[in-house]
Amino acid sequence: MQEIILQASPIKNTLQNAASAVAVITTADINKTDGIILTPVLNKIPGVFMQQGGLNTNRITIRGIGARSQYGTNRVKGYFNSIPLSSGEGETVIEDIDVAAIEKIEITKGPNSTSFGSGLGGVIHLFAKETPLIESFGKATSTFGSFGLLLQRLSGGFSDSNSNLFSSYSDLQSDGYRANSSYKRKSFNIHGNQKIGNKGNLTFLGIFTRLKAYIPSSLNENNYNQNPEKAATTWAAAQGYESYDKFLIGLGYDHQFSKKWTLKSSLFSNFKDGYETRPFDILEDKTNSLGLRLHLNYKDRLLSLPFELSFGTELATEKYQYSLFKNLYLSQPGQGSIQGDQFSAIEQKRKYINYFFQMEVWLSKNLHLETGIALNSTQYSLEDVFQTNSENQNNDYTFGTVWSPRIGFSYKLGKGKNIYTSVSKGFSVPSVAETLTPEGQINTDLKPETGWNYEIGFKGNWFENKLYTELTFFSTQIENLLVARRTSDDQYVGINAGSSSHPGIEFLVNYKLLDSNTFQITPYFSATLNNFKFKDFVDAEADYSGNKLTGVPNKQWSLGLDVSIKKGFGVNISYLTVGNIPMNDSNTKYSDAYSLLDIKTTYLFTILKVLKTELSAGINNALDEKYAASILPNAVGFGAVPPRYYYPGNPINYYGGFSVSYVF
Repeated sequence: MQEIILQASPIKNTLQNAASAVAVITTADINKTDGIILTPVLNKIPGVFMQQGGLNTNRITIRGIGARSQYGTNRVKGYFNSIPLSSGEGETVIEDIDVAAIEKIEITKGPNSTSFGSGLGGVIHLFAKETPLIESFGKATSTFGSFGLLLQRLSGGFSDSNSNLFSSYSDLQSDGYRANSSYKRKSFNIHGNQKIGNKGNLTFLGIFTRLKAYIPSSLNENNYNQNPEKAATTWAAAQGYESYDKFLIGLGYDHQFSKKWTLKSSLFSNFKDGYETRPFDILEDKTNSLGLRLHLNYKDRLLSLPFELSFGTELATEKYQYSLFKNLYLSQPGQGSIQGDQFSAIEQKRKYINYFFQMEVWLSKNLHLETGIALNSTQYSLEDVFQTNSENQNNDYTFGTVWSPRIGFSYKLGKGKNIYTSVSKGFSVPSVAETLTPEGQINTDLKPETGWNYEIGFKGNWFENKLYTELTFFSTQIENLLVARRTSDDQYVGINAGSSSHPGIEFLVNYKLLDSNTFQITPYFSATLNNFKFKDFVDAEADYSGNKLTGVPNKQWSLGLDVSIKKGFGVNISYLTVGNIPMNDSNTKYSDAYSLLDIKTTYLFTILKVLKTELSAGINNALDEKYAASILPNAVGFGAVPPRYYYPGNPINYYGGFSVSYVF
């Protein structure tokens, strides 16, 4: 494990020596699942929790940060090969990326990534798949399963000493377990790498996604218990769905000027054209963004001590336009959504710039220092382009500058055994929606959410590297806690309501129980225990101080066993347990704890000595557990309608597949 090199940070380090909790997910880890979505992979990571309301409705939290988000992921940054996946206001979407395009994932927990700006919960960094050195291949994959699941994928690549190219096309379809939950996604990915001389390297990344996904929405408690496969009544009647075309393009250039100086830079752009039908309206929106990220590294000795420093910047500008139309679905029952008159049109501009400085020094043979500081500035502007004669139609607001310092130490106790500690400050800015008042004006009194993170941990290899363990104690203290107070079906008001405390313990064990030429058995175990609470939290007349934090379980553990035989057979078994979750700030409603058992078998063989073939079959939720795969925090029922907290999880379901590849 000590040989794993972390790639996300501007200064490269080994996992063993890093003074922070970083999880590394490999292609082998991803291949232990059905290959559809990352939920079962991420939920094996201590401190990380991904709720899956549907293939297109997900929320990722790290150490409880972002747990009170209504529908998506925020307070957690996402990158793909150093290209931001997070929008200018902090929303992160990774679930529409084909998992076959991912080589590796690095997850930095907590605000320990000085160079990545606004991400109080941490950073999820995806790395594009590359073709193995000096190899060319073509591969076809098919997966089919319960609820009309069908995935077809074609991929291919080329590699020599100077060039590397990988591309894939996938077509994913599912009818879904619930009514009004069909899902269709086509995606194309290409990643290229070209050496330029002896010192330069040019990279290119392109991702295109076309999605149409129907939305069953959440259910009230009675429907969840009695009829979980149904959709919410209004969403079923409107046949609500979201659809979009999305492009992500990045061009990077690295240059090594000398043994001491290196430069890494990337230019990136995002485009999204979306259309979403909801019972309360129909949304048309477009997003365009352009950004630059670069850092310059210097490596030398300081007073005979080896050190490396990095300073750089990330900046982006984003334009977001949306129009709202009346939905006339009630006028013609059974026809689904019908677009009516337009009643709103808003244009938003979002800009941010992040400057950062990092330094790492070996203070002695065994003591390693990491330190850094970042300076961020975020600005929003809002223009009502529908009410052209309205007063105050232009709104500009900046959150000023936010400083984020960090310091960490790692000490080698012995061969393959390190203890570390770190202190860091992070922040997350409110989304544009959270900054708006009910009158549509920007609330200039709103402040970014900030927090100090303290942690101490141990990373150790035992028994000649057969056993690897991690143990982390952490505490994150959040101030200016952002609260989304719901005022209608599609309207939330953001307020700074107080503070929260996030202490917890994370534990990880990987053990090569048997590792021979013919047989390998590897069990693993991970666990998270926490006591997340509101410290000082008053919302309107309600005082929730001392209550448990909404939307996150107080315990989560995963147990697994991987078995492989030289003749090509493999079995992967995983068992996940999630504790009960407070569903509202008053702690009067909790979801039930649940456990999920997943099993996958594979068989690898060769046809005609040139065609590598893999057969696979698996069962998800093998014990047929009834559970809420996601909950809607602080759901509100309007009128006589009860609140809809629950997104039912899939019952027992099956899948199978095969792939054939030709390597030349």
